[in-house]
Amino acid sequence: MKRKQKRLVVIGVGVGVVAAAVLLVMFALSRSVSYFYMPSDLATTPVAPGTRIRLGGLVEEGSVRRSEGRNVAFAVTDGGGTVEVRYQGILPDLFREGQGVVTEGRFGPDDSVFLADSVLAKHDENYMPKEVADRLKHDGVWEGEETQ
Repeated sequence: MKRKQKRLVVIGVGVGVVAAAVLLVMFALSRSVSYFYMPSDLATTPVAPGTRIRLGGLVEEGSVRRSEGRNVAFAVTDGGGTVEVRYQGILPDLFREGQGVVTEGRFGPDDSVFLADSVLAKHDENYMPKEVADRLKHDGVWEGEETQ
């Protein structure tokens, strides 16, 4: 092989390795992405059971039910829809009815109950994700100060 051909082979192998690395990173990132939904979004955009999502809104008044151990069931609402959530674990100190919450998990096989594996409680709009606060204000469910 001539020197020019060797150089082209090295460049070709280098480009192939970089392309493979980019594809692996894209594949890994696409598997870890969690899409954000509000309860009213789920009525118009069904989510396949087992798909990992984030569900945000307000904890519905009177919906928190604690059972044996660390099992908790509650409803998340945005005024336009309500989703039943089940969670097994210790809830954050700021978790309470009427406050903002973001849960992360999957829908169960029956597609009506959201099985959360993490719960993030928000005590006011300063800590609530801007997307959730703006959506709740737009729907007239929650009135708070303007978010930054």
